[in-house]
Order: sequence, then C-alpha cells, then structure tokens
Amino acid sequence: MHDFVYTAQPSRVVFGAGSLQHLAREIDALGARRALVLCTPGQTAMAERVAAMLGERAAGLYAKALMHVPIETAREARSEAARLGADCAIAIGGGSTTGLGKAIALESGLPILAIPTTYAGSEMTSIYGLTEAGVKKTGRDVRVQPRTVLYDPELTLTVPLTLTVTSGLNAIAHAAEGLYAADGNPITALMAEEGIRAIATALPRLVRDPRSIDARSDALYGAWLCGSVLGAVAMGLHHKLCHTLGGTFDLPHAEVHAVVLPHALAYNAAQAPDAMRAVARALGAGHAPSALFDLAQRLGAPVALKDIGMPAEGLDRATELAVQNQYPNPRPLERVAIRALLQRAYDGTRPDQ
Repeated sequence: MHDFVYTAQPSRVVFGAGSLQHLAREIDALGARRALVLCTPGQTAMAERVAAMLGERAAGLYAKALMHVPIETAREARSEAARLGADCAIAIGGGSTTGLGKAIALESGLPILAIPTTYAGSEMTSIYGLTEAGVKKTGRDVRVQPRTVLYDPELTLTVPLTLTVTSGLNAIAHAAEGLYAADGNPITALMAEEGIRAIATALPRLVRDPRSIDARSDALYGAWLCGSVLGAVAMGLHHKLCHTLGGTFDLPHAEVHAVVLPHALAYNAAQAPDAMRAVARALGAGHAPSALFDLAQRLGAPVALKDIGMPAEGLDRATELAVQNQYPNPRPLERVAIRALLQRAYDGTRPDQ
C-alpha cells in the first residue's frame, strides 16, 4: 500500500426515486429562506415545478444557463440573485446549470442545492469553469461545492436518450482519468472502478428500455461515484482537451467527452497499465480504449469530432492550446502525438489494440 491523502467532500447526498419530495426539508437544513431556481431554457417546465413546490420561498426563476458558462451569463445571474435577495440557489439540470450555480457561488458564497438530471458529475466537485473570449478556464474553490445533492432517477426520464448515453460516457471519463491521477488513492480507485461498472452496465439497459427506473438508478449511482472521483483528484489530458475543444469551438460538452475518451486513454495506456486494467475489468473487456470506443458506437453515441461540429482547420489550434501549460498526466504532453490523437478523434478511428 503506497502513501496517500484522501479528503472527503462536504456534501450531503439524498438518493432515491421520488426524493424530490424532500426538497423543502433540504432547504430548511441549509438554513435558507429564498431560493433562486436555475435551469437551461429547455428545462423551464421542470424548474417551474420545483419553484411551485417551494411556493413563497422561491425567490425567482433564472432559465438562461448555457454550456461552458459564458462570463456574461454568469455576471447576469449573479446580479439577478442579488436583486431578488436569494440566500441559496437550486440548480436543476445538467452540468451547464450546476456550472451556473457555481459561478454565482464563486463570488457570493451562496449555498447551492443541486438536482442533477444528467450524469455530468459536476454536482460532486468544487471545480468551476467560465468561458471568456472563446477560452474556457477552470479552477477549484470550496465555495462552489454544492452543499446538498438530491439524486432522483425519476427526474432523468425526460432527458433524451442520446444525451443520457453521452452524459453517461462523460461520467465514465471522470473515473477513468481518476484511476491514473497523480494524486489518486485507494478510495477513489474503488469508487472509479465501481462507477464505471455501474454506468457501463446500465446504459445498454436504458437503450433497450428508456423508462427503466432500475437502470436509471444504477446509472445515477455510477455518476455519483464518478463525480466524487472528479471532485477528489486532479484530471489529466482527456479533461484538458475536452475543455479546450468545448470552450474554444463551442462543441457539446458530453459528446466531446464521449468522442475523445478512447483516444486519450490510448495515449496514456502504456504509462498507466494498472488504470487500463481497472477500466477493462469494469467494462468486462480486454483492452480499455477500444472497448470504450465500441461501447459508444454500440450505444449510438458519436465517435468522431467531425460529426459534432469540430472544424478540421481547428485541430492545429486545439493542439497548441492543449500543450500551452504542463499538468500532471501519465505521459508527457507531446505536440506531435497530441495532434495525431486529435486527428484520430476527428476522423472517428478506432484505437488499436
């Protein structure tokens, strides 16, 4: 057993079908009185349902959350929270909405109650991201960690199957990179392998029966574990590439993760054999990178950057951005190799065995 440091994240988790009914109780536990409900424009109906449950304790509804949290949206939401006198924020939806809540909390310290409807995992981390002038920058700050997370698999029923699949693959990425993180530890390794296993077995069941609450519960459980890994250790090349591609070229977040993950793992495979074995075990396969590619293809997820809006002429710029700053990764950042990685991801080429 090697030496390690593990810091538990200070979140309260309420998990189970129908757990939205405990919302008022959880607001009370936060000591809050006026909640600003946040969502994307496409999830207004669900956010209105939450606001109706709160009655007079709903300070208002802000339905302008966007991917990658543009700095302009963050500033407007902060002003709205202050204007309405909100003393907490309820973020219902996926990573975009949770990210907006974090942007508010970063300056105001407002407590966040997150209600995830996808498998993004952001709700279990102190990581925030803001996009300004086409560049997405991320950081960590304990103020943005949601105080309470309410996981209700029934709320994921309205999420389109395509997003369900890509969001699940996004969650697997958190755990896969956590397995070779420089600051990893035995606790996060256990969570990572179990999280990958839970999601990888739940997603095919959801493709067969999108209404299965059991499968959605398993996927949400896996996403919680994978998000906990994301919150506990540093991410490497895969996440850096996805933030670059998403923020600079405005590509859909979950789809980028689904496409890039097999190639990022293939890049690191020789330098992280234990991590590859753990991922392969969780997938019931022999070769982790190709197994993830095959899983994505079998589930109907995109496997090529060219199919989700990435311009071919942007690959060189993405490479330059990816190697600007060194960060912990099993394999050093090599410009030529990363450019080749991006080309394979752009073309949708299956990683070699």
